[in-house]
Amino acid sequence: MAAGDPNSWMWAEALGMLERAERLQRDFFRPGLAGATAAAWEPPVDVLETEDELWIIAALPGVEPGDLQVAIEGDSIRIAGHRRFPPAVRGAAIHRLEVPYGRFERRIRMSGMRLTLARSELANGCLFLGLVKQP
Repeated sequence: MAAGDPNSWMWAEALGMLERAERLQRDFFRPGLAGATAAAWEPPVDVLETEDELWIIAALPGVEPGDLQVAIEGDSIRIAGHRRFPPAVRGAAIHRLEVPYGRFERRIRMSGMRLTLARSELANGCLFLGLVKQP
């Protein structure tokens, strides 16, 4: 294609934008430093409500039960912990890192609700919390 060809220029711009987007994604999901206190990422959650209960489902692939804390703090539910690299891949060269690692924390505010944790289960990469509404 000729140097002044708009298709060539648009293609170069598109490639540049993709490269910048990948760099931003890598920076956003950079693994947290060992011992760091700040959360490196927030897990996505689903919140569902029935007449008597509130259900929270948090996506936590690869998180071990011992690396997870759940607490009701005032009008918020706090899910926090650490997602570690599998021991088998320590020292491996990273070609792509899209699933976040490191310390995480998610606070879900439930204003006006008093809740009691009735069920907590970590299965299939998800944390399932069943909370009962208190009068």
